[in-house]
Order: sequence, then C-alpha cells, then structure tokens
Amino acid sequence: MELSSVRLHPGGRQARVPRGTTLLAAAGLAGVELRSGCGGLGTCLQCMVQVKEGRVLPESGRPAPETAAGWVLACQARVDGDVAVVIPESSRLGEHRVLLDTGVAPAGITCGLPVPGYAPRCRRLQLSLEPPTLQDSADDWTRLGNRLRREVAGQALTVGPGALRQLAPALREGDWQVTVTWVELDDRAEVVQVSPGHHALPALGLAVDIGTTTVVVHLVDLLSGAVVDREGSYNRQSRYGDDVITRIIYAAGEDRGLACLQEAVLETINGNLARLAERNRIDPAEIVLAAVAGNTTMAHLFWGLDPRQIRLEPYIPAACHFPPARARELGLGIRPDAWVLTLPAVASYVGGDIVAGLLYAGLTAQDEVCLLIDIGTNGEMVLGNREWQVACACSAGPAFEGGGIGCGTRAMPGAIERVRVDAVTGEVTVGLIAGAPPLGVCGSGLIDALAALRGAGVIDRAGRFRPEGGAPGLRRGELGPELVLVPAEASGSGRDLVIGETDIESLLRAKAAVFAGIRTLLRAVEFDLGQVFRIYIAGGFGNYLNVPGAVAIGLLPDLPAEKYVFLGNTSVQGARLVLLSKEAGEEASALARNVTYLELSADVRFMEEFQAGLFLPHTNLSWFPSVRD
Repeated sequence: MELSSVRLHPGGRQARVPRGTTLLAAAGLAGVELRSGCGGLGTCLQCMVQVKEGRVLPESGRPAPETAAGWVLACQARVDGDVAVVIPESSRLGEHRVLLDTGVAPAGITCGLPVPGYAPRCRRLQLSLEPPTLQDSADDWTRLGNRLRREVAGQALTVGPGALRQLAPALREGDWQVTVTWVELDDRAEVVQVSPGHHALPALGLAVDIGTTTVVVHLVDLLSGAVVDREGSYNRQSRYGDDVITRIIYAAGEDRGLACLQEAVLETINGNLARLAERNRIDPAEIVLAAVAGNTTMAHLFWGLDPRQIRLEPYIPAACHFPPARARELGLGIRPDAWVLTLPAVASYVGGDIVAGLLYAGLTAQDEVCLLIDIGTNGEMVLGNREWQVACACSAGPAFEGGGIGCGTRAMPGAIERVRVDAVTGEVTVGLIAGAPPLGVCGSGLIDALAALRGAGVIDRAGRFRPEGGAPGLRRGELGPELVLVPAEASGSGRDLVIGETDIESLLRAKAAVFAGIRTLLRAVEFDLGQVFRIYIAGGFGNYLNVPGAVAIGLLPDLPAEKYVFLGNTSVQGARLVLLSKEAGEEASALARNVTYLELSADVRFMEEFQAGLFLPHTNLSWFPSVRD
C-alpha cells in the first residue's frame, strides 16, 4: 500500500497515511486534534486548514466554503500524495478548562465521605498465620481464607487472579505475616491484594467522570476516602462530534465507528491515568478498583455497546444497569483483574452522571423539595425529595459548549467568558480565560453577551438587533446582522469575533429548552417555583455560570440567589462515593430504579413551554420580576 506523508504546521508533526485518508484523520494520527462538532459531515465548518504544498481531493459534492489560498475542510479533503498543511489555532481542539472537583456545599448538606451509615467498600487486615506442617497441610488460600471469613461474616469470600498469584510468595517472603486487602461487591468479598509483612500503604482506586466534553479522573485512597490527586482533559471522542447524537450517528454509520469511539474514550481515561501515575510515582497496576459515571450514551460507548436505539423512538438503551467488569475486559489501564463499577442510568437521556449527582447532593435524604440541574449539550434535571423524584432531559444543543455558534469555542485559554456592554455608548468589553488572545466565545460568555446586549438595549426581546441600539460594532454580515465583539487585529484567530442573530437564535432555543424542562417537571407534579426549597447546579458549565445573567435571559428561574447551590462536578464525586462504599452503590442502584422518568418528546406541555421561552427573558414577564423591574 502506497503511503503519503502529511506534515502539519506549526509544530512539524507528521503522519504517513494511505491515499484517500481525510486530513482530519491524518491530523489525529499525528496527535493533533481538530475541532469537528459535526463528526466529519462537513457542516460545522470548524476544521478549516490551509494546504501549502501538495494536493488534496475534496469530497464529492461538498465543495469547501473557502477555496482561495488552499483553504479546505479537513474532514472533507482527502490526501492525494505528500502534503504540507497549516492548521490555524481556531481549528485546533485545545485543552479545555476542566472542572476537577466540587463546588461549595452549604452548612448541613453532606457531600462526600464519611457519610453516616456508609461502611467502607475496601478493607485491609494485617495477619500472622501459622505456617503449614506435615500435620497441617492446608493449601495457602484455604489457610488465609479460613482466617478472613471471620472478618466478612455473611458474605461469600473469593480471591482475584492477581491476588492468588501474589499469595504464595507473599506468605513466605513475609514469614507468614501478610497484609491483605479486599473489596466488597454486591454479593461477595474478594481479596484483591496480598503483600508480604505488615504495612500501612494506601489501597488505591479510581473515580472517573466520562463527560461528553471532558473526562475527569480522581485517584482515591480507598481506606481513608481521601482524594490523592486529580486529572482531567477533553474527551477525545470530540473528534467525532460535539454531542451525543452526532456520536451515536457516527457509531452506527461508520466502519469501526463504535470501536473508534470506545478507543477514544479509553485513550482519554488512560492518558489522564498515566499523568496521575507519573506525578504520584505509582504503577497503575497498583489500582485495585474503579468506579465510572457518565450519561447513558457515554456509558454505552465506554462498554462498546451499540447506542443507536437511544436516539430512535421509543428511545430504549441496551442497558441501564451494568454488571461489575474486570478492567482488562473494558480496556482500562489499571490492574487487569481490578473490578470496574459503572453507575446505573435512569433512562436514555438521564444517565449515571445524574444518579451520581443525586447521590452526592443527598437529595433523597431531604424532606424539602429540591431541584438538581445539569446543563450541557443536554439539560438534565430531577425534582423531588426523600419520598419521590421525577426526572427529565431536554436537548439544549451544543450552544452552551460553544458549538453551532459562528465564533463559538469550548472553555479553553483564549475563550471569551464574560461580556459587558456600556448602556450609554454601546461599547463592548470582554473577559477571557487566561493564557491566550481571544479565539472565540464559550457558553458562559454567550449567556453573558445575551444578557448584556438585552440590558443595554442593543437587542429586543426576540433577540433581534435594534438599529437604534447605538452599538458601534453593529454591521451586516453574510448571515444577517452581527455585532463585533473583538476586531480582527486584537483576536488570536486574525478574524473578527462576532455574535450574529443566527447565534442568538441558537442560544434562545437552548435556554428555552432548559427552562421548558423545568416548567414541565413542575407542572407534572403540580408544583410552583415558590415551593422549591433549593436548586442544585451541577457540572462544569454550571460551575462557571453567572446566575444573574442566566436569570436575565430566562435560562434559570428568577429566585433568590441563596436558593442556588453550585455543587461542581457531582458526577466524579458520586463515582467516588460508589468507589468507597457498598451502601452508596446500592443506593445508586435503587435511585436509578425508583426515579420516575418523564419523556418530553411526547409531552405537549413541553412544546408549549418551549415556544413561550423563545423570548427574553420569557413571554410571561411575571415569572421574572427582577428583570421586568
């Protein structure tokens, strides 16, 4: 097979690929990730690159939007010989700002271990055994097991393959003194480690949050519950699309699509794990247990399960509850026989990440009715208390992650995250995530921009620019009216960063979907907002959300600020609870079975609420008195 060389600049990375390979795939093989929100369909226009030397063949029927000076879409242009390609910063999938930990919980709310009633899942014992004799010739495992059964009363006792291999040398090297570590699963206790002598070294576990956008990994001491270290990065599945629907389509429609998505998420997790191991000077094979949380699609892709039915009516996943599996079966780079626990899902669009959030927030332990909201490409929410819980999910689209927006970007260095508009002059000022010149607008910046533009009278309640609004950067663009946020000479991309009416329309639809989900939940149980005691905001996007701005555009209810509590990355924290406690795992399973799921696609109330939410802040201004006044 004839191979062609693809050289990427700046950086000089190179890949050798067969002719006909897309530049997007070649860049990935060279270790350069490009933005591809549409999953390589050629519709998002995010992967523009410039061919400086050589020739590429465009995809039939999909001409590049820019042909001058060699600009092509990397997902559509195919290698036809040796080529040199320049990749602009705006087309690179840079490192995201990743929420590694939690927000601040109010007094009286238990978030994390030790939790009353939770017993540790992992236990350790220092033992001194009698050596065998001709009169007492029991095998090593029987000798050890007989002693351990007193500690695991009522449970079956087994031994893992790795621990069984350690057993004989450990007993003899330690002169029949050993340190034994075991974990409690659903129906048994399993010995996972046997070490010579008596020691107090930590037993290590891994808590993993597989988000659609980012992946976070916590290295945890299973005996104390302490987080030893944290690591996170963007989910490398992003090369196949920004949201779960695009990835489901890719998994079903491409040769090896499902395998590629599974390999990408494992590459992401194991990459984070490798950095943790190097920083803490440990061998990943020392990690004896893992717990993983993610939405239902992410769990399917992690397991290598076909997810296509999730997006097809009646929206039935392959599984909501997942059995414990060995790490080697799933490709996780820890001890091969370590058990991996996957948090259960409620339904196709309310997954294990939300179950983890409910567990961590302690919603089911409270008498008051509370609301948990996780906002991303989907908006998932649960309303309830200790006696009942109702959940739903709505498709917010990629706008809150910067997708589907002309100058949108993920939350990474150079992203605009704050926007202010002078009410008198209309002048725009921006605040950036540090580390780079302006490259685009992330989700929190878009919400800020929309609130500021409306507050300054630059746009009307329908999101249309008002010519009399007085904004100096207002102009007519290719897709209609737009406002320059950062001029080309000040941007990192060398082009004007703008927000247009089409971008505002996308954001209005996203915010209307989330608020409609909240309203539909309330109507389903005949509650009003005044009866909601507290609103928990979960997830990375929520942690950086400006609540006054979110209220001003009608994304969140107009309630007193003290009712809002930011819990941060509840998915990884819920996974940590399940990692540390068998009771927490049992509670997560019960939660997933008992939450009532409301399917919004068949609910006429949701469409009514959605249509009413397509204005700033809403058609019903009485629900937003602080904005109205």
